[in-house]
Amino acid sequence: MSVTSDYTISPEGLAELERELAELEGPGRLEIAARIKTAREWGDLKENGEYHAAKEAQSHMETRVLKLRDRIINAVVVAPGEAAGESASAGAGAKAVVFGSKVTYSPVAGGPDQTFTLVGSTEADAKLKLLSVASPVAKALMGATAGDVVTVRLPSGDRRELRVVTVA
Repeated sequence: MSVTSDYTISPEGLAELERELAELEGPGRLEIAARIKTAREWGDLKENGEYHAAKEAQSHMETRVLKLRDRIINAVVVAPGEAAGESASAGAGAKAVVFGSKVTYSPVAGGPDQTFTLVGSTEADAKLKLLSVASPVAKALMGATAGDVVTVRLPSGDRRELRVVTVA
């Protein structure tokens, strides 16, 4: 199974998308409807800034609802480390980088160690140290084990070498 689909997601990530969708479709829609109703009561809609702001917020929310539904319907749920056959290439006893792995690596050219957990693209968040499996760094790390050196091909065409420090 390929884990680089735009729809690959962990069970926890899917649950979060479903929670957000339920919030938008329930309380979110009710709140926007109340804002629109209140603004309509203020009279002339052509010059009613509150009405136009509420309608714009409604449009943004409905767009988000459609995107969430698409992601949920097309989700490829993969439990961390479940990617079939990906760890077999690492050899006996060695833990290979797979979807859900927490990986620490360091640039061979020097620099600080970086630690990320590999997740689906919808879950990626650099601030939370969650790296999309579709990213160039994650693609290069997939299948590697501690001590391996991998080459990352960046979109700019540059190449960087990274040493895998730990895989958990």
